[in-house]
Order: sequence, then C-alpha cells, then structure tokens
Amino acid sequence: MLTKQFLRVIPLLEKIEEHNHEAYFVGGCVRDLILQRPIKDIDITTSATPSEIQQIFPNVIPVGIEHGTVIVRFEKESYEVTTFRTEGDYSDGRHPDHVEFIRNIEQDLERRDFTMNALAMDKEGNIIDLFGGKNDLENRLIRTVGNGRERFNEDALRIIRALRFSSQLGFQIEERTYDAMVASKQAILDISIERITKEMELFFAGDSIKNGINYLVKTKISDVLPIFKDHPGLINELPEEMKPLHTFAEVIAYFQFRFPEISIQQWVKAWKCSNHTKRMADMLCSDIKRYEANGLDEMTIYRLNEEGMKSFIRLVDSIFNVQISLTELHHAKEKLPIQSRSELKINGNHLLSFFPDRKRGSWIKQTLDKIEEAVVTGKVHNQYDEIKEWLKWNPIETN
Repeated sequence: MLTKQFLRVIPLLEKIEEHNHEAYFVGGCVRDLILQRPIKDIDITTSATPSEIQQIFPNVIPVGIEHGTVIVRFEKESYEVTTFRTEGDYSDGRHPDHVEFIRNIEQDLERRDFTMNALAMDKEGNIIDLFGGKNDLENRLIRTVGNGRERFNEDALRIIRALRFSSQLGFQIEERTYDAMVASKQAILDISIERITKEMELFFAGDSIKNGINYLVKTKISDVLPIFKDHPGLINELPEEMKPLHTFAEVIAYFQFRFPEISIQQWVKAWKCSNHTKRMADMLCSDIKRYEANGLDEMTIYRLNEEGMKSFIRLVDSIFNVQISLTELHHAKEKLPIQSRSELKINGNHLLSFFPDRKRGSWIKQTLDKIEEAVVTGKVHNQYDEIKEWLKWNPIETN
C-alpha cells in the first residue's frame, strides 16, 4: 500500500505520463517501502529524456544532465528524476564513459547494483522485479544484479555499499557476491576517499553495525581503507557489541579515545574530512575526556553545545556503556547559572580596569576562564560586585 509520501508524488508521475512517457518510483524508496523502513528520498525513473523533462516542468535543476539526472521542483519539494539508460565502461571506476538514453525500463534496471535496489513501482503500487529483489528482501540477502565482478569493476564503491547495507539492514551477503567483493577489493584504492567516507559514515551509523563489522573483518576490506590499512589490528579491537555512531566526527572521536596514538589530524587528513567534521571531533574528544575525568559534573554539561549533545550521548554509551537521557541533559543545562560566556557580568574591559598596571594579553582569557568555571560551579554568583570581590581573594596567576 502506497504511503502518503508516495501519494504526494503521483501527480508528478501522471504529468510525465500525460506527455506519453513512462514514469516509475525506483530504487531505495521502493526497497524501504517493502521493508517498512523510513523513506528518505523518493527517486523517479522515466523514459523521458532530460530535455523532455525540462519541457514538461517549469522548474528543473540540471544537476547531472549528461548522465540523465535532473532535479524537478514539484509542489515545493525536490525529486531526482533520471532517464532510462544503459552505460558504457567505467574507465575511472566511478563514472560510465558514456550513457545511452533508452525507452526500456528493463534495460535500465539491469545496470543497477543490487537486486533489492533494482525494483521499480508504478503509481498503482505494482512492482517490477526482474532479478528476484523481493525474494532477496524476504530472505534478507544482499546480491548483485548479474555478475558481481562486473558490477564491482564498474564501480568499486559498490563493495563499500554492500558493507553499508549489511550494517544498516542486518542482511547477509550472498555467497557469490561476497566472493566477488573479496576478489575485487583492491579496486577500492582507486576510489576517491570522499566517496568512501560518505558511505562509511552510513556504515558506522547502521542499526546492525555488529553485522557490518563482522563482514569488514572477514573480507579484510579494512586492509584497503585509510588508517586501518596502516594499523592492521585496529578493526579487530572493536567491541563485539559495537553501537551505532551517527556522524564521522563521532567515529573519529571514538577511535581517537580508544587508540590515542592516532591523532584526530591523522584521521581527518587520511579520510579527507571537512573542517566542520574536524571541529566536531575535537570538541567531542574534549567532552569525552572531561566526562572520563569528572563524570557528568556542571562544567561537563556546560561545555556541551546543542549540536554535540546527541553525539556525546552516543559516545558515552559506546565507550562507557552508560545511558544518558537527552531530556535530563537539557534540564541539567537549563539549571546552570549561565549558558555561555557572553552572559558573564564581567568582561575583558572590566578586567583591564580592575588591573590598570597590566597590559592586554593571555591573562585576560585565563581570568575569564576561571571566572566562568567559578560561576558555573556555584563558587560565586554571576553578579558584577560579587565577581569583583571574589577576584580579590582568588588572584589569577599569570606567566
């Protein structure tokens, strides 16, 4: 039965059909509908070419038009629409050398990676299943469409995707597909690290991460992944009951805490992570080390920001096997005297007026740090006169 998400998109399919073209829901959205899993994106495949789609809809973004893919803005939502196509060789192991637009959906489905993703569905909910995808879903199997070696030689990222699906869905990898993954794994070295990082972030976030880790170890695919290939025993040190980590910053923080000899900078450089990921990993490492030393005290809670709270909770659970409620954490933070340094009743200019003989320098930040901690931990009230008096009896030692 079609859900509301699909029902909202039926008018888009009908509009394409009104112009004498075929249109279907395709790929992961159909798979997840069958599995009754949350559906993130609804993708559409059609016999209409990108230029024909541009004539049908007024608002089309040509994101990958040379490969037949455009984004159609429809009813204030964005939908990826791709033309039926066949593909040439993958000389770069990523993109086909050429694509040919076709009018036949059967040929289009043949080029897809796994049987569970080679499913199409019309607006009535009828499913086109040419390669036993529904049967593999029922049997919880990951199987390539056709010859596994050919699929992985076309794009070796599909090997990582198989691992990712094993972690997300808890499925087993079909025997011949498994053998093809092992035989083709060296081709992973030719894939851009950014693509691998994106898939591995989803891998570590999987609800069945234990299953994924098991395959990562058995296939020895970790031997061709950044950091892991230089530290062969690293993957074997993971706990049997590994818990999901939802961002790559969490992954880095987890490994850096457990294996401090590998720095955050090494992880970031090897996996070509963004500056944002590095900042988050640095922050999470500090949060976890503070928690290890002091538990969930006032300063630990105070230092947590909104973006990092859920990540912190997952890491505490993964590393220390301690469950912390997000609601309780929010309540505890709300009870603190201040939520940020900007709320202090004393600032750097005040300090310069208190100590006119001192020049500007690092002592200002050191003093504000000490005041901030004193206010948060209740040693002094956040009042101008009280803080000024407290400073008399708690002089700041400076270098």
